[in-house]
Amino acid sequence: MKPDVGTVMQGFFGTLLGDIAPHLTAEYSMGNVGIMGMMMFMTAEEYDRAADIRAAENTELRSLFSHAATLVDDGALKAKLAAAASEKEGSLRIGELNARNAALGGLLIELQTHVEASDASWAPNLEARIWDHLVAATERRKLPLPSFG
Repeated sequence: MKPDVGTVMQGFFGTLLGDIAPHLTAEYSMGNVGIMGMMMFMTAEEYDRAADIRAAENTELRSLFSHAATLVDDGALKAKLAAAASEKEGSLRIGELNARNAALGGLLIELQTHVEASDASWAPNLEARIWDHLVAATERRKLPLPSFG
């Protein structure tokens, strides 16, 4: 896309903070402009990586579910896990990726609840894998703060 969304948003961020905010006299207005600029910066970053993050998480969750389906003893949960594991992304549109990510996240909660209640020998390893996924997903979604120097 021309012009690039990230470039435009970061340009607006720089203009708001560097050119407009210093000329405002009211602290409230300066604060609002600063927040708006920061949101533009973060929006630019999220725009650039949103599809990649969601597609990676969805792929990772499907792999986790494929493995879990071979272990869990609950027939209904096993079927849900197997069905989710065999899905493919229908679209790379953010709204659709978000919807799939939310549905897979709901299934992850169901799986984690089952694993935490289980005393099976495989449960601790699967629980650790779930937590590893959650930590990695959190790391992927961290937004950087802009450098001012």
